[in-house]
Amino acid sequence: MQMIAHYTIRDEATFRAAFDADAEDRGLNGLSLLQLWREEATSIWALFSVSDAKAARAYLDGGARVFDSQAGVTARSHHFVETA
Repeated sequence: MQMIAHYTIRDEATFRAAFDADAEDRGLNGLSLLQLWREEATSIWALFSVSDAKAARAYLDGGARVFDSQAGVTARSHHFVETA
């Protein structure tokens, strides 16, 4: 299973510093980064491998909110997907 996430951000440098610092927490919650893309100055997309969907969903509903505030995220969406 994989997860595609979209972040709307205020500042890329702030986001990237917080994103890199959050890697261990994401990993402990079943998410491993596969790719990170910038679409525009305020739009970031990420593709994660998901090893524990229950833990990942719990993280997104809780701990990720702390990350969002530290990273300057103004909006976030995520989609769990599987190969068809």
